[in-house]
Amino acid sequence: MTKTILFFLLLWTSSLQAQSLRVAVAANAQFVMESLKAAFQKQTGIRIESIVSSSGKLTTQIQQGAPYDVFLSADMDYPRTLHQQNLTTTAPVIYAYGSLVLWTLGNLPLSADLSVLQNPAVRHIAIANPATAPYGEAAVSLLKYRKLLDPVKPRLVYGESISQVNRYVLSGAAEVGITAKSVVQDPSLKGRGHWIDLPLPGYTPIAQGVVVLKRTNQAKAAGQFMQFLRSPAARRILQQYGYRAPTS
Repeated sequence: MTKTILFFLLLWTSSLQAQSLRVAVAANAQFVMESLKAAFQKQTGIRIESIVSSSGKLTTQIQQGAPYDVFLSADMDYPRTLHQQNLTTTAPVIYAYGSLVLWTLGNLPLSADLSVLQNPAVRHIAIANPATAPYGEAAVSLLKYRKLLDPVKPRLVYGESISQVNRYVLSGAAEVGITAKSVVQDPSLKGRGHWIDLPLPGYTPIAQGVVVLKRTNQAKAAGQFMQFLRSPAARRILQQYGYRAPTS
């Protein structure tokens, strides 16, 4: 009797796992993804398991055969590369535009010209690794535009993703960080320090792409999630986290 119950429990657990949609998520979208997951599951009954890392690392994992169903990148280049390698069902589409903010837990005077970065009190400036994280690439572009990259280069500390940038700021390892606006908009971080928008020009709008991966065995659920991302409900959630919706 015990073996029979165990067998059915294993079967039930396996069934639940099979029903979960595995979504690889760029770190900038870590928090908004929690709200999207809850809304999607409420609407469809489909559970989502999200795997969070930098877009570059997730791309490498997908190329090496990671069993993901959908990929939410922080840019269009990485999912476009996967499409060119015949690893996606269709070309990537933009699901949102992201932007940068300057964030500190201290009492530093923040301004959009980034002059605070040369303040002697700022010994460490956290940004994401531009080689693997599109938000890091945008941060470097902005620093170059402000002619600050060379002056502040000795103070830069690189996180492997936006998640690590946030940890540097929250732990005090960096006095300031250039991070995604979606991060500071998360309710769990409201009131943690202060931040300012870093508007254009200086970097291009961060177009974030999504693709369904060919190795998925949940094409229907993946398609439903893609459709959900274009829905008014999903766009409202994205906008609450500081993203701008695509025009089409």
